[in-house]
Amino acid sequence: MTGARAAGPAAPVPWTRYLALGDSFTEGLWDLPADSGGSGGRTAGPGPGDEGRRLRGWADRLAETLSARRVAAGDAPLEYANLAVRGRLVRPIVREQLPLALSFEPDLVSLVAGGNDILRPTVDVDAVSAVIDEAVGRLRAGGADVLLATGFDAAGSPVIELTRGRVGRFNANLWSIARAHDAFVLDLWGMRSLRDRRVWSEDRIHLRPEGHRRVAQGALVALGLVPDDGLWDVPLSGAEPLPWRRRASEDARWAREHLLPWATRRLRARSSGDDRAPKDDRPRPVPPSAP
Repeated sequence: MTGARAAGPAAPVPWTRYLALGDSFTEGLWDLPADSGGSGGRTAGPGPGDEGRRLRGWADRLAETLSARRVAAGDAPLEYANLAVRGRLVRPIVREQLPLALSFEPDLVSLVAGGNDILRPTVDVDAVSAVIDEAVGRLRAGGADVLLATGFDAAGSPVIELTRGRVGRFNANLWSIARAHDAFVLDLWGMRSLRDRRVWSEDRIHLRPEGHRRVAQGALVALGLVPDDGLWDVPLSGAEPLPWRRRASEDARWAREHLLPWATRRLRARSSGDDRAPKDDRPRPVPPSAP
């Protein structure tokens, strides 16, 4: 599966029940519905006033597309649930989300995790990878196809760029895990369109809606299906390098508004996902909608 090529547009969608596991990336942070006024900026992201609005995210977008294709082929809509919770590390994801997912007997599971672990300088990348390896084995033994995703390339991002070595090692392990278990891999590290800072929110860790849309299209390709948008990985047009003074000013604001609060939570052993539950508690049919 790791080397699967995209099938033709009429290729059937074989999966009937999809469960998404992970952290804020899969939960869909900063991807609010279009009618909520959210744009992925500082004032639009999920917060105390956004609890009643469902985040969308790449996994939800993928489920919508898969369901639409099933319905167009005369099949029943895809059943789907998103169990991801922001801030979760790999071990809590596997401990809390994996058993619940298995109880629903899915035939497709995305397990995208490790980013929060890798941000910690003392992380044991091989130990984290081993937990994912065991989890993928359990999912495959339960009859599910599994979609994994590599870490992003943070080249050019202040501070976060320091994680590139750890991410590279994690990615190498992930490809080996996928090969061993015949799993699909979404290569986020290699996505050219994600190298444009305009697809990233102001925290520089989570995607804006356009980024989530492109990742969902990349997931279709990883699953061996044709994307709806043939330009999904083409870099955005009109990019211009920022003057160094403006870049320095934005870097300083980012450190003050995002890096410092994150570091403070780490020191207090707190997480942005503390006391949060998954936005879905069980799979439900997905009404097809526009990608």
